[in-house]
Amino acid sequence: VADGAALLEPIYRDLTTSVLASKVIHTDDTPVPVQDRARRQTRDGRLWVYVGDSHPADIVYDYTPTRSRAGPLVMLADFRGYLQADAYAGYDALYATGRVVEVGCWAHARRYFWDAKAADEARALLALGFIQQLYRVEAEARDLDPAARCAQRQGEARPVLERFKPWLDEQADVVLPKSPIGEAVHYARAQWPALTCYLDDGDLTIDNNASERALRRVCTGRKNWLFCGSDEGGTRAAILYSIVATCKAHAIDVWAYLQDVLERIPTHPDRRRAELLPRNWHAARTAAS
Repeated sequence: VADGAALLEPIYRDLTTSVLASKVIHTDDTPVPVQDRARRQTRDGRLWVYVGDSHPADIVYDYTPTRSRAGPLVMLADFRGYLQADAYAGYDALYATGRVVEVGCWAHARRYFWDAKAADEARALLALGFIQQLYRVEAEARDLDPAARCAQRQGEARPVLERFKPWLDEQADVVLPKSPIGEAVHYARAQWPALTCYLDDGDLTIDNNASERALRRVCTGRKNWLFCGSDEGGTRAAILYSIVATCKAHAIDVWAYLQDVLERIPTHPDRRRAELLPRNWHAARTAAS
């Protein structure tokens, strides 16, 4: 694993450059247990995912020993564009630069109201009804080009949001702040500029599900490999997950790709390294066949 990750690291760096060139990046993170010789039990490291906006997408993972904001700040140090993420405060320093625009996630907002159903069904269901209308607009606009999608959102989603926001403001004055419905209302109101950002650009999406889907393979794998042996092992995992996830996104046979690239890369000219990126490798194979 270590030798394979070392050979693939240059391709991983090029893949990262490709993702960071995107106009829109989706990101999320998940804990991974890590062995530590100074402890009797594992500690939590972090795997972050960054999904680019190409179609199919390039996907990279980054490992950090903690959930410190330093992870995304380093990874996105040169990024300019839209960042779609949850409300993690660690991203705030990026937004403060003015070169990164925050895009919220309606799936996260919806989850808060869904969880509040048991405690305040009437209010929760009304909020879920508003959000369902937003997703109905997205379903109808899915196959449109970005300009047409933006126009449809302006005509159909914006009026829904213009009714939803005053309702949220009214509820903030009457619900208990620490109750499930109070927390749901607070989240939606606090995130409102980010949650409505998607209206103004057809290249943006209504939620951050792209990155959540990309993290599922880590969550599934974690049940099998249980922990990383070290921080270095976490970094190797990030490299290998990046290659495998991008290959799967491009419908590439992962075994065929790895077998070919691992044999070629030790003698492959560095100036032609881009040929080994999954996207370009797949295009060359397709053209040859």
